[in-house]
Amino acid sequence: MLGSFRKTAGQLQGIERIRDWTRERFGLDSDATLLVTEVACSQPGCPPLETVVAFWTEGDRRHHFKVFKPAAEVVPEDLPYSWMKDGLVVPDGFSCDCC
Repeated sequence: MLGSFRKTAGQLQGIERIRDWTRERFGLDSDATLLVTEVACSQPGCPPLETVVAFWTEGDRRHHFKVFKPAAEVVPEDLPYSWMKDGLVVPDGFSCDCC
């Protein structure tokens, strides 16, 4: 279920920090498409809020990862290491509900 589209100042600042860290960590150009969003999860064992990051690189290769906490609480150490970039690629034909 979708919640309010209004974001608090803390959420917006967190999302912007995560964007900056992701661009720097994975060497993304300023024009690379990058999505950072905070989503609610109602699955058993899932944190109530998690942050999902997706970005695209050359050849429209989509990469994504999740951080199991709200955007305002994410720190740089929560992001995957830069050497994991190729491991974050979403294979052709793969679909998921998260991003």
